[in-house]
Amino acid sequence: MLERSHLEILAAIEKHGTLTQAAEALHLSQSALSHSIKKLESQLSINVWVKEGRQLRLTLAGEQILKMANRVLPQFLHTEQLLGHIASGEKGILRIGMECHPCYRWLLKVIEPFLQNWPQVDVDVRQAFQFGGLGALLNYDIDLLVTPDPLFTDNVKYIPVFDYEHRLVVSASHPLASQTTVAPEQLSREVLYTYPVEPQRLDIFSQFLHPAQCTVRQHKIMETTEIMLQMVAAGRGMCALPGWLADEYAQTLPIKSVRLGDGLYKQIHLGLRAGEDNSRFIDEFINLARTIR
Repeated sequence: MLERSHLEILAAIEKHGTLTQAAEALHLSQSALSHSIKKLESQLSINVWVKEGRQLRLTLAGEQILKMANRVLPQFLHTEQLLGHIASGEKGILRIGMECHPCYRWLLKVIEPFLQNWPQVDVDVRQAFQFGGLGALLNYDIDLLVTPDPLFTDNVKYIPVFDYEHRLVVSASHPLASQTTVAPEQLSREVLYTYPVEPQRLDIFSQFLHPAQCTVRQHKIMETTEIMLQMVAAGRGMCALPGWLADEYAQTLPIKSVRLGDGLYKQIHLGLRAGEDNSRFIDEFINLARTIR
């Protein structure tokens, strides 16, 4: 019946399109690959694919097997990597996914003591996900997800790490810098810098501007926090960041943070797969994250 090799074959067919390219990718002969699938089709009494010229098209049955392959193959790979680390004397690797662009400075504060406490554990931080952070977690591409916007599901457990206030950051010479709070309509003539995230997922839009049916004069994208704040300090525009991060940069840059309306409060969460026993080093990382600000 179904074996791992069948899943790998269908995944390769879906990726490469032809039998020749799939066989090359799997380091198999075309005849061996075809024989394996024909044997499976005979056992299942159903076709897995049909030929259309040189191309192969998956049938409904093939598509169902492919869905399983997309779920299961990453888990095989993850387990094999862990076993390899153990066999080579390494105790493991902690793969962290980031859905919080400005959280890197905080994360570095957690990683430093973690690496000291766990010298045989490596850390890998990832930000680019094909299906989003939640999909990367469920597909075993990462072990922990750092996010301020948890999408609650039965498959994921979220642990709140710390609370913070999201604030508007302006140049120290900006007229709004003298205010303690700012209203949405006061940003209508301003330039707003944000990270490359969809506006509907940005709190300053979804929880501050849009509910008041307001927007900004211009919305510009910035990849890095440092350049963004240099632009703000130069009076080119403004941005919205966690208050703790704005306070850190305010020690070296002429910027000031201002409360958004009555206050926009958030939590950083760590997401992990529900129903799994955590490695000791994952539990240690979570404990450290709860104590470091």
